[in-house]
Amino acid sequence: MKRVLFFLLIALSLMAGCASNKAFVEGKRMVAEGKVEEGFARLEQAVKESPGNAEYKTYLYGQRERIINQWLAQASTAQLNGQFDEAEAIYSRILKIDPNNPRANAGLDGLARERQHKKQLDEAQALLQKGSLDEAQTLVGQVLADNPRQREAKILQRKLNEARPREPLASPQLKSALARPITLEFRDAALKAVFEVISRTAGINFVFDKDVRPDLKATIFVRNTTIEDAIQLLLVTNQLDRRILNDNTIMVYPNNPAKQKDYQELVIKNFYLANAEAKDTANLLRALLKTRDVFVDDKRNLLVIRDTPQAVMLAEKLIASQDLAEPEAILEVEVLEVNRARLENLGFEWPSQIGYGLLQGGSKTSIINDSGVVSETTTPGSTVAPGVIDLRAEPSRLTTFIANPALLLNLRAQDTNANVLANPRIRVKNHEKAKIHIGDKVPVFTSTAVVNAGIAQSVSYLDVGVKLEVQPSIGLDDDVTIDVGLEVSSIVKQVDFGDSIAYQIGSRAADTVLRLRDGETQVLAGLIQDEDRSSITKIPGLGDLPLLGRLFSSNNDNRSKTEIVLLITPRIVHNLILPDRKTSEFRAGTETSIGGMGAVGGGGVAPMAPPPAPAPAAPAAPGGAPTMVPVPGIVPYQPAPVTPPATPPAAPATPPATPAR
Repeated sequence: MKRVLFFLLIALSLMAGCASNKAFVEGKRMVAEGKVEEGFARLEQAVKESPGNAEYKTYLYGQRERIINQWLAQASTAQLNGQFDEAEAIYSRILKIDPNNPRANAGLDGLARERQHKKQLDEAQALLQKGSLDEAQTLVGQVLADNPRQREAKILQRKLNEARPREPLASPQLKSALARPITLEFRDAALKAVFEVISRTAGINFVFDKDVRPDLKATIFVRNTTIEDAIQLLLVTNQLDRRILNDNTIMVYPNNPAKQKDYQELVIKNFYLANAEAKDTANLLRALLKTRDVFVDDKRNLLVIRDTPQAVMLAEKLIASQDLAEPEAILEVEVLEVNRARLENLGFEWPSQIGYGLLQGGSKTSIINDSGVVSETTTPGSTVAPGVIDLRAEPSRLTTFIANPALLLNLRAQDTNANVLANPRIRVKNHEKAKIHIGDKVPVFTSTAVVNAGIAQSVSYLDVGVKLEVQPSIGLDDDVTIDVGLEVSSIVKQVDFGDSIAYQIGSRAADTVLRLRDGETQVLAGLIQDEDRSSITKIPGLGDLPLLGRLFSSNNDNRSKTEIVLLITPRIVHNLILPDRKTSEFRAGTETSIGGMGAVGGGGVAPMAPPPAPAPAAPAAPGGAPTMVPVPGIVPYQPAPVTPPATPPAAPATPPATPAR
């Protein structure tokens, strides 16, 4: 009974071992076929059935770790690119084969936060477009508080900061209502008297530099214009400038370089450039804005300028229109070399020489003549007749005989059809060169004789294979102009020069310029090398006989044809995003005052726009009538009052009942 139980246990263990081995083999096959989840389930079953098998455990844990790391990298890339559904599917697959994987669980939690952040940022972007900056700032702040390194939130934060109305860089600001309308009509009046009128109307104090001439005259006729525009017109027409001292005081001084240095306030601005080169941008500012105080930090790609507030505002717009990301494209290249060859070697190969052998004595030895033909053999130790070669003295001649028999029949035909394929994908920036080399670096040894030093050897390397050089130019209409240089080379034969080695290189090259649409494929073909070689080895006279001559000749025909085919497809990753008109088109002031007269009034920088229609006469209503303040000694022009019609007249207006005479 004990023996029966013993043998039964052995049989059961053998059956379990066979079952676990089957599960292990099936699991490996499924993993190799891409059925990862099912394969790991079978492998785990094999490990459970054979817990002591180290091979099963090693394979299971090693393969699982490798695949999990690969999937984690794919999920992280998808998450960074905003492909949340794809990342979630990958994390779920990881948890199926490793339910307690901490990185996969953390990745799913991060996906939930990323989805919430994406929703908040989309809402903030919509609010920014509507102009609700405070609400958008609240949402962006919540995202940055949860993840300070969130890239889209940081970009949107910068947009919000730029969209907010900034206070001018000059610290003092007037608090008076300079936008109120005023009417001034003076002819050859004293300039200071005109400023006195404005001072009484706007409540602004004017302080004049000692070098302002007291005899300056002003002629101005403006109606319903703002006080700020009127002040600017008076300053410009009299070669004067101003500086705001406090909230209700303006300093007026002559507009010359010496006074500008004394009164003009300067500001410093740092520009961290993301795409443009700091040196090129500095040259741009020097050329257009005449900025002299510019510092360039190439290491941080930083630009620091010191200039007037108006010039700094212009510099911001210039840099915003220049600091744009370079376009990029992925070039999908396929190089195909089609090689077709046919070799035929048919016929009898006869010896090219006939020799003789002599016998000497009764002994025999192996004797071979100069043409490699055995004549006779004699016994070793006997003498050999003159002109006969003794194999004991030159045994290598026997090898020559074996390798070069007297008669050969060539029956050889060979067909070759080869394809050499290279399919690289390369990402390249606009106007930058990219080089691809697929092949070998062949060493070339060179010996050089040096006086009093002997022989010096050096080695250099020669590139052989497929060499491709491309340079794309990406247009705004998604057209890509590609400068293509293709060279396919191979070693034809090796040439020895004493101690030096050289190679004969066969090469085919093509240089061209293509213009393709995004995603369009162009085929370059026709680089064909066609060879047809025939050679006949025959016995003179006998080989020329009709029909029978084939028995005394050997034909060698070699035909080969090689063609190079290039397929290239550009795919634009991102193109240049042009700035809007407000950023790329703006007023820049005058030649002598950069930004000083960007628009009539305030010296601000305003975008170009068509001139507004003339404003209608202000109605005579309290608080809205144009202000006219009399000045002693000055008689301003008083126009006759005009009563505006109730509706736009289609005919001359009806005169009043009691016209003035």
